Amino acid sequence: MRLMGLDVGSRTVGVAVSDELGWTAQGVEIVKINEDQKEFGLDRVSELVKQYDVGGFVVGLPKNMNNTSGPRVDAAKAYGQLMIDTFDLPVDYQDERLTTVEAQRMLIEQADTSRKKRKKVIDKLAASLILENYLDRHGKLLNNLK
Repeated sequence: MRLMGLDVGSRTVGVAVSDELGWTAQGVEIVKINEDQKEFGLDRVSELVKQYDVGGFVVGLPKNMNNTSGPRVDAAKAYGQLMIDTFDLPVDYQDERLTTVEAQRMLIEQADTSRKKRKKVIDKLAASLILENYLDRHGKLLNNLK
């Protein structure tokens, strides 16, 4: 069983998947959505769920630095509930504070890519970091997903 990590924004969702043993996470793609128009990329996410034989989701929670929750946390939880309702698979949440900042730093330092190129991969890399952090926190055990 693989887990799918999701970095949910208002216009895109970064997608990553774990390997079958739950040791690593690999960025897959960025799915375009439009939160305002209630377009959530479910067709593409469904294709990816089938392609990678996903057994659960890990959704990043963009908490504030002081550990409070804002409207983006509510939006991420709503997207998580949409995953439960649509796929009938378990969802867990992972604090994602600083994952986008970390992803940007990694791309600048290691890939030396332009701002335009970074924008095309940043959400995918952030989703990978969210999933990696989740796997690390749970000792690489996939059956801990609630």
